[in-house]
Amino acid sequence: MYNPSAAGGAVNTEYGSRLFIYEVAGLRQNAETDKAGYPIRQSGSVFITVPYSRMNQELQRITRLGGKVVSIRPYDGSINGKASSAAEPQTVQSAEASKPMTQAQEKPAKKRDDIPVNIYRPNNPYIGKCLSNEELVGEGGIGTVRHLKFDLSAGDLHYLEGQSIGIIPDGTDDKGKPHKIRLYSIASTRHGDDVDDKTVSLCVRQLEYKHPETGETVYGVCSTFLCNLQPGADVKITGPVGKEMLLPDDPEANIIMMATGTGIAPFRAYLWRMFKDAERNANPDYQFKGFAWLIFGVPKTPNILYMQELEELQAKYPNNFRITYAISREQQNSEGGRMYIQHRVAENADEIWNLVKQEKTHTYICGLKGMEDGIDAAMTEAAGKEGITWKEYQRANKERWHVETY
Repeated sequence: MYNPSAAGGAVNTEYGSRLFIYEVAGLRQNAETDKAGYPIRQSGSVFITVPYSRMNQELQRITRLGGKVVSIRPYDGSINGKASSAAEPQTVQSAEASKPMTQAQEKPAKKRDDIPVNIYRPNNPYIGKCLSNEELVGEGGIGTVRHLKFDLSAGDLHYLEGQSIGIIPDGTDDKGKPHKIRLYSIASTRHGDDVDDKTVSLCVRQLEYKHPETGETVYGVCSTFLCNLQPGADVKITGPVGKEMLLPDDPEANIIMMATGTGIAPFRAYLWRMFKDAERNANPDYQFKGFAWLIFGVPKTPNILYMQELEELQAKYPNNFRITYAISREQQNSEGGRMYIQHRVAENADEIWNLVKQEKTHTYICGLKGMEDGIDAAMTEAAGKEGITWKEYQRANKERWHVETY
């Protein structure tokens, strides 16, 4: 791993003598970039050869100039597949000339204003009806998790995969005031489980914990309300909200998903949109051809939510979809302890890193916040093998690294 404090002596090491190619997008000709010495064209990418000892400084300078590093790779005598002389380390090649046009590039990118947000607010929620409420945890599993489907046909609530809705539970709090909203990630595609644009679904675990002073079992207000909701009952819904976890429009993207427990909810929506037959028929302009990888952490096998359907998709699309489980109470990590999601990421860190380096790869993390440090540690080690500082690379490519944890 690159250590900034050792940068002065790095060039004297075998690693320090290496060169790396930064592919940079977003730079525009202006007074500041004129001083930088980069040959910049109106379109395409700038390819910059950077010595190991200056990688961090160059990242910072590119960021200050408004650029974005879209890929980093060791210099092998070529730039973007074209042979280059080391005496000419900075070259430019048009992205239009070097890359085939994809379906997503032919279409304009989704505008942020096109994303539905807060169609229904807490002071005027949508009143939907519960259509179904099904248990997802198998016999012998831990806790209860329900898949709930709500009717939206009486209103204009619509949403995108990766967004959330708010639920206002019935009743009042201990001060006699209405309960506050709780947000839940949507577990269905924009067309709903029935692919008729009339429903929205949630994946809800009943919150249960011990009171720190009395030791009494306490149940979450909203999660208990939802888990006990009967078909036909009314439910107050707000939203949708959220822009962080949206899927890219590119059907050839790589999608890495890391989830614990009910963090599977948005990924179910992604995978149904990518692979379910009815969804593919409903979305002729989005026929997924990329690679999707789900790394899913649960305590026991019966806690693998949507297991049958997930594995059916993997069997049908073995070249496009992979599942890796981390089953903490049944599997052991390399040190003999419980197997958590961060251990699976560490086991596969080099392969994940090689995917993450690709401009078309988006990584999504959803679930318990505790897994983030372990994931970062694994990626730090993998990136460090190439002399790249993970946190700086992550910041430079933050639009492709999506996190929703709690």
